Amino acid sequence: MLVTYIKERRSWILFFIVQQLLLFLVAFVDTTIPLSSILYLNLLTLLLFLLFFAVRFQKEIVFYRQLQERDTSLDGDALQEPESAFEQIIYTYLTKQIEQYKREASDNRTELEQERDDLLSWVHEVKTPLTAMHLMIDRMDVSKTRAQLIHEWLRIHLLLDRQLHQKRLPFMENDLYIEQVALEPLLFTEIRSLQSWCLQKGIGFDVELTTSHVLSDAKWLAFIFRQLLTNAVKYSEAGDVIVRSAKRSRQTVVTVTDYGRGISPQDLPRVFDKGFTATGGPHQTAASTGMGLYLAQRAADSLSISIKASSTLEAGTTFTLVFPEQNDLMQITGM
Repeated sequence: MLVTYIKERRSWILFFIVQQLLLFLVAFVDTTIPLSSILYLNLLTLLLFLLFFAVRFQKEIVFYRQLQERDTSLDGDALQEPESAFEQIIYTYLTKQIEQYKREASDNRTELEQERDDLLSWVHEVKTPLTAMHLMIDRMDVSKTRAQLIHEWLRIHLLLDRQLHQKRLPFMENDLYIEQVALEPLLFTEIRSLQSWCLQKGIGFDVELTTSHVLSDAKWLAFIFRQLLTNAVKYSEAGDVIVRSAKRSRQTVVTVTDYGRGISPQDLPRVFDKGFTATGGPHQTAASTGMGLYLAQRAADSLSISIKASSTLEAGTTFTLVFPEQNDLMQITGM
């Protein structure tokens, strides 16, 4: 900060040096003036200038240091009251800007909340004709056409459900209820919802739960498993999807393993990125949106659940959920 202040006040320093040189010039021109007197005067003015410079530095630097070190929050009260006219100009300008940003942020948040509410209302309204459509499909006799319609209905249902949870994610902390969640009924509910798709593709489920309960939020945990199970079925052509749970170092670990197409090594680190779809190879599909795993990880992060993926191309993929210990969830249960 001192170097910056010296650069800012270099015009002062230059003016002072010119004055000192001017006194030497006067002594050189007028030989009646003793050089010792000029040296004494120069030394005295130099001491006074250094004292003046130090006092001004200590006084002015407080305000500017606060500007440099202040956080990015819209809090104008964090600034010290200005002492000079120029500081007052800066303080007034910043205060007006902060108030404007606050108003804009409030307006934008209101618009986002209104947009979210409108979209959630629309999703709930669309679910009504979807439910009626599912009942009509169940009454159909032609099995092949019926299976195809159920598959397309399921895709629409899953997309709407994903959109619903995507809009709820920014406000997830307001919707959490941490409790002991039974894994078996939760998983079986999600598996049953995929039953028609699994029958069409010849995929089964092998579920073995050594640990039957986890401490989490049931609704959002179901959403996470829904994305993982859907992903497993989507990229498998036949065989079983394996679901296991166990205790490791006082933590519950749940794995979801499929023996489908797998993920290429260059794509694996990015499978949880927003909008990411495979760059090529057998895992690529035009139907991918790149949102399912991204939303699952965001929900898992809010629940302090670690989610990781491991895969071998053409051999299968395993997603691992590591649940936190009870002590680590104390801050969440207080929401």
